[in-house]
Amino acid sequence: MSSTDNKSSPAAENAVKPSNFLRQIIEHDLAAGTYASRRWAGSPGDATHQAAGQLDVAKIRTRFPPEPNGYLHIGHAKSICLNFGLARDYGGVCHLRFDDTNPEKEEMEYVNTIIDSVKWLGFDWNGSPDAKPYQASDYFDFMYRAAEYLITSGNAYVDEQSADNMRANRGDFGKPGVDSPFRALSAEHHLKRFQEMAGGLHSDGAMVLRAKIDMAAPNINLRDPAIYRIRRATHHHTGDTWCIYPMYTFAHPIEDALEQITHSICTLEFEDQRPFYDWLLARLIEGGLLSAPPPHQYEFARLNLTYVVTSKRKLRQLVDDKFVTGWDDPRLPTIVGLRRRGYTPEALQLFAERIGVTKSDSWIDYSTLEGCLRESLDASAPRAMAVLDPIKLVLTNWDELFGAGNLDLCSAPIHPHHPELGNRSFKLGKEVWIERTDFEETPPKGFFRLFPPKASADGTVIAGNKVRLKYGHVIECTGFTKDAAGNVTEVHATVISDTKSGTPGSASVKVKGVITWVAVADSLSAEVRLYDRLFTDEHPDAGGKDFLATLNPNSLKTIQAYVEPSLLSAQPDDKFQFERHGYFCADRVDSVVGKPVFNLAVGLKDSFGK
Repeated sequence: MSSTDNKSSPAAENAVKPSNFLRQIIEHDLAAGTYASRRWAGSPGDATHQAAGQLDVAKIRTRFPPEPNGYLHIGHAKSICLNFGLARDYGGVCHLRFDDTNPEKEEMEYVNTIIDSVKWLGFDWNGSPDAKPYQASDYFDFMYRAAEYLITSGNAYVDEQSADNMRANRGDFGKPGVDSPFRALSAEHHLKRFQEMAGGLHSDGAMVLRAKIDMAAPNINLRDPAIYRIRRATHHHTGDTWCIYPMYTFAHPIEDALEQITHSICTLEFEDQRPFYDWLLARLIEGGLLSAPPPHQYEFARLNLTYVVTSKRKLRQLVDDKFVTGWDDPRLPTIVGLRRRGYTPEALQLFAERIGVTKSDSWIDYSTLEGCLRESLDASAPRAMAVLDPIKLVLTNWDELFGAGNLDLCSAPIHPHHPELGNRSFKLGKEVWIERTDFEETPPKGFFRLFPPKASADGTVIAGNKVRLKYGHVIECTGFTKDAAGNVTEVHATVISDTKSGTPGSASVKVKGVITWVAVADSLSAEVRLYDRLFTDEHPDAGGKDFLATLNPNSLKTIQAYVEPSLLSAQPDDKFQFERHGYFCADRVDSVVGKPVFNLAVGLKDSFGK
């Protein structure tokens, strides 16, 4: 699925997309021709560069601009699907750009995992499947030139106040700020000092470059915000070329403009920064550095999902303090964790579409995400039988009916709704594994699975219950054995002849219960990891709560199960529905062909806390 094709398929054109305020804005802009005059020279660049290009064939340009300082999570997945999806649906292009302006926290490990996550979600970027991502650090030369222009045009100055004084003089919501004593010095002075900053002549924190706007502005973000700071740190891309780095609020609008972004979509916490975004681009367009029309920023509510934390700091704490096994732990809301758990790109895209886009904060229940995964896997996952809590069932008349040591070949559809996929085969023998919960010595009311014969009030014996072994024969429970501690260790039953599924006699005996099973003779022993939500609290870190205090002690249970032989060839990342249990994924790290490890992706229905 590409967001870079300017011609959408007939199916995409005919699909009715749920409307939202962003779609309405884009449709208005397209109808009005707001960005129809834009030019694109084939790569990001300043006004002169773009002027040499052709009219942009991309009707809109959006961007996904992560900082490479951590692993992406479910909130980023929503943003990816939103930005790439809008570009796809409106004949545009979405850019992947790394906002790498903070060298102390950024690493190539994060760059690589972000690229992999976006690809896995089904998108490519920047106009071609083979295009490289853009990165803010490629624009550092232009940003420096833009900063010098702001100084010479009287729109920026070097402030040498201490950080404490600068903070105190900024004022607050009830009190205007106080001009820095350095503010009124000449542009020549500030340009010289800024060049000294870039030349490494001053220590970290000794001075900053600030925009000169209005220290009495009601919006505190317009009270001469810092736009460059001295920071001696090796950058993962530019090395030690720079000892000054632009602030995010300065770099981000410039990046958008150089890339000819039309609709710059971000979350609501950046709403107060929009006036500075607009101010900065207006100044640089006035100076002829950037082309018009400028990008416009729009804000939407970030994803708030119950039972998870998405703070990078808190996720890192969970990883570093080994509450989880790593960034790809299937209990984490990271994209790599969700992928390892068994989530599909289709499920995350469906989730992003289903929850929609609004300007007001709300909470999305985790069950909504799980429901999208069920829908995705129900249509695609092959079926298999597995016994997760095994107890042995012995068919005591097997040798009499089938001969000692013989096995009966059974089959079942690989997928009940896709007959073209064919059937899977497995064998039934004298001994099979069944779920421990499929037998009750003293059955409760409404229990239709296996229970033994019992004496009625008048002394007559009531036969044990009959059930069908799914895809196999009808059996009748005849008894059980216990160990010295009173635990049931084995269930006994007899096969009722001529009742095999798919044969003329299969309907001759009516039963209310059907149970899954695997034969002792050909089943495969497999490690199965039963995952549940990582936190027991719906909002684990809300209101300053200690999120670690709500960790779910039962979020992972590892068991040894038995699965049908068709799973012997399961490849890492393969997904299956274990009939009766839920959807499982062969672990992409620990699973190997012939020795699979399965992760519970999601149950057949929501059972959390039950």
